[in-house]
Amino acid sequence: MNDPILSTENLTKKFGSLVAVDDVNLDIERGEFRSLIGPNGAGKTTTFNLLTGAMRPSNGSVRFDGEDVTTLAPHQRVRRGLARSFQITNVFNGLTVRENVRLAAQAARDDGFTPSEEYLNDAQAFDDVNEHTERVLDRSGLLGRGGEMADVLAYGDKRRLEIAIVLATDPEMVLLDEPTAGMSAEETRATMDLIDDVLSDRTLLLIEHDIDLVMRVSDRITVLHRGSILAEGSPDEIADNDDVREAYFGGVEA
Repeated sequence: MNDPILSTENLTKKFGSLVAVDDVNLDIERGEFRSLIGPNGAGKTTTFNLLTGAMRPSNGSVRFDGEDVTTLAPHQRVRRGLARSFQITNVFNGLTVRENVRLAAQAARDDGFTPSEEYLNDAQAFDDVNEHTERVLDRSGLLGRGGEMADVLAYGDKRRLEIAIVLATDPEMVLLDEPTAGMSAEETRATMDLIDDVLSDRTLLLIEHDIDLVMRVSDRITVLHRGSILAEGSPDEIADNDDVREAYFGGVEA
């Protein structure tokens, strides 16, 4: 078996006396579609924040692609190939669709420029960035809308733009935080089709409350409860797990 692309060892996050993530050990294989589920308050979003660098753990470590990234900032992890989409749409409404994608592509570059040098350069001089931007827009179905302001997009199209922004960073692995939240059934299908189309060759880690969706798309599922891993396995194994059914439906407090 190959080494996992992402792993954690005894990952823990405390907020005072509250233990939000408790001694979590994850191993996610390259190319895998893993889902992270659990009742409300189980620690899913906090785990995402620890994996992406938005929070520092109280204890434990995170390794990505063979490197200890526990102390790296979020932008440093992005430049190493670890990207995230958010539960709430995370786009710049004051920019066009194209500018949002190009900014993400430019920010993900690691070409030796200081931040001031990077952004003082004329964006048109970055031919490779501009070409990459157009490819991402085309692949995401947004090429014809590149000149539109992001704030005029419908909700589903904003989520499409957010996925394009993630794709523009050329990630090895993408963490998807409820990408279909607030969507109709039709919008959910379109978004998952887009994810399958443009991100199927990446490693994916998904937080999602739609259990039917999780069961359809996942290779493996990790279930969190009260900050700890309750169960892990294939969709069939999780569906047949009595502890998981009790945590979701048996009146166990999340």
